[in-house]
Amino acid sequence: MPRLTKIYTRTGDDGTTALGSRSRVPKDSLRVEAYGTVDELNSFIGVALAHGLVDLLARELPVIQNELFHLGSDLAFPEEDKAQYAIPQIEARHVQKLEQLMDEMSTAVGPLENFILPGGSVGAAHLHVARTVCRRAERVVSALDRKEAVGEYVIPYLNRLSDALFVMARYQNHMLNTPEPLWDSLA
Repeated sequence: MPRLTKIYTRTGDDGTTALGSRSRVPKDSLRVEAYGTVDELNSFIGVALAHGLVDLLARELPVIQNELFHLGSDLAFPEEDKAQYAIPQIEARHVQKLEQLMDEMSTAVGPLENFILPGGSVGAAHLHVARTVCRRAERVVSALDRKEAVGEYVIPYLNRLSDALFVMARYQNHMLNTPEPLWDSLA
């Protein structure tokens, strides 16, 4: 567990930052952009939780927030450095758990019969924002993966999580009896 006695270090004043392995990279590197976007996603999930969500989501999302810290750790260490450090990483079990959670919620909300617009309840709207940030994280990590290897389950996890956040938004509206805003293709 890291112990931070001082938040500022001044070491980043030159436009670089340290990865988990202590190597320094530009702050605008794809790797930093990737784990920064995951951090942004985690913050938006925190906003959704702070606005109040139904019990299932209030129980599952803090677990997912913790997993996003694992994912950030996974991204903060280049693959070639991971053997030297015992770091938390995203594993197949994390992806499978998201699939099981989606199956459970999808049973409750039923099939999607029309495209929906982000919104409904406040919590659902925040989950839709988190979903879009998750999709951006997936795009950034995919770009990084074309240049440098990333953990085997990082992209599948982000892919499933963005789907899960969509289903969670639907579930939140369903459990609150809040109608989902539907896309009107003739508008």
